[in-house]
Amino acid sequence: MKKHWDNPLEHAMPEAARVPASFQIGNVTIAPATVLAPMAGVTDTVFRRFIRNASVFSADPNHLSSVDDQITNQQSGCGLIMTEFTSADGLARMRESKRKRYLTYYDDEHPISAQLFGSNPATLADAARIVQETGFDLVDLNLGCPAKRVVSCNGGSGLLRDLPLIAKIFESVRAAVTIPFTVKFRLGWNDNHIVCVPLAKLAEDSGLNAVAIHARTREQGYTGQARWEHIAEVKAAIKIPVVGNGDVRTPEDACALIAKTNCDAVMIGRAAPANPWIFRQIAQYTATGRYDLPTDQDRYRMIRTYFEMLLTELTPDTSRSPAAEAAGKMKQFASWFTHGVHGGAALRKSIYQAKTGAMILEAVDRFFSRDEIEAGGALPDESAEPALALPT
Repeated sequence: MKKHWDNPLEHAMPEAARVPASFQIGNVTIAPATVLAPMAGVTDTVFRRFIRNASVFSADPNHLSSVDDQITNQQSGCGLIMTEFTSADGLARMRESKRKRYLTYYDDEHPISAQLFGSNPATLADAARIVQETGFDLVDLNLGCPAKRVVSCNGGSGLLRDLPLIAKIFESVRAAVTIPFTVKFRLGWNDNHIVCVPLAKLAEDSGLNAVAIHARTREQGYTGQARWEHIAEVKAAIKIPVVGNGDVRTPEDACALIAKTNCDAVMIGRAAPANPWIFRQIAQYTATGRYDLPTDQDRYRMIRTYFEMLLTELTPDTSRSPAAEAAGKMKQFASWFTHGVHGGAALRKSIYQAKTGAMILEAVDRFFSRDEIEAGGALPDESAEPALALPT
């Protein structure tokens, strides 16, 4: 998944638009109307809980909350979190003990949705039953992943070329579970095959409870601009909730998406690991008409908190030690988390060169100069970013 956007548009803040306080998917209330997108290799339980805590909004405009085990997902700025996509075929065949690795979550992650991919209606139905039995609040079908290895198996966005098969999948999964059933899809295979409106109608007619749309085609991948006008077309065509996704990088973008499409909620993907505070910022803007930007102290604590969570909570892979896996994840996220950090290239280099998790934490401490950061100071030659005051 690309970590950067191609010439992103800058949206002026609509005066009358705000992200809704809540919306309903079946019998599940999502509050506020923001969703953490499912991202392969990113949204494991550690990252989801990290986002939940990083997103906590306080009425105090100068307060950025740190991790607090008493905070629930619904109390944070992120209304719904989703798992990484999971192979329905693999889930249905693997031992129950192994399933726990792919479907691990904590009680404070509710409401939470598990996303599945696959192309066999019966297998997807079996996997959906497992998801429901495991205690998830919702189950979601992935019709958006553009990865070649997924598409080659007719999964993800590969299914967009076969609406009759999608109809069978919808029917099988809907009959298998009683929890809300949703689907996330792209506009279509390419510009000559835009199917978002008929697919959304099919979902509604099949008894699904909501749809989420990434406003790009499979051919686009993550390049070019998301075409929000198609989200508006889908919203006008169906009555079940519509979640908009694509190029939401800031609270301004989130409000502009609501204003331009009338969608019911906003889903945020790549912006979340680059700016873990984005959900809190959206909630803060909705409540106060302004939002704060992270200081160097916030960035330091954010990086260190996530890395410490990895070291203490990551479930070990059978082929690697917990320490090695944690260090690998820390290096993976280094490029995300150092986005916007003054001199971030030097920090990334030291993280990549470190051989253990402890060495990575030492590199982070050295870079940020712990004494100055804990005192609330800024990095050399960089002053703290001001809060943004926005129109009401």
